[in-house]
Amino acid sequence: MPRLFQQDGLSGGGQLPAGPRVLKYGVVAIARRGEQFLAIRRGWKVAAGGRVCFPGGHVEPGEAEHEAVVRECREELAAPVAATKCVWRSVTNWGTALAWWTVDLDETAQLVPHPVEVAEVFWLTANDLLAEPMLLEGNRDFLVAVRTGQIVLD
Repeated sequence: MPRLFQQDGLSGGGQLPAGPRVLKYGVVAIARRGEQFLAIRRGWKVAAGGRVCFPGGHVEPGEAEHEAVVRECREELAAPVAATKCVWRSVTNWGTALAWWTVDLDETAQLVPHPVEVAEVFWLTANDLLAEPMLLEGNRDFLVAVRTGQIVLD
């Protein structure tokens, strides 16, 4: 299970416990349509290729988290999103501190997967995602926390 962290006092997170040193920062976009979540299968030529996860990526130097999540959605899916709220923070076992942001995506938006970064785009329920054997573990932890009420998305 990923460790929680508090980088800047925004909502979500907690104290950074002992564990892997934070080496870089990233963001995760949580977009929903009813009970379904937007998910992607990562491209085969990128890290964790073929794995299923929520869209997201690194935070560039000088970039705010909400700016990074908007940029990553635009780069990966040509998705016009608005960042709404940081709902969770975690640190992967390999030292990436993640900020999990809910985003608003227009229902009429046409998603165009980046040809290298994204192999497939899905709209899946939490149960469907949890049943996916290629789901990244941090995404599994997030969904379990949502189902148990530890994370509130509304």
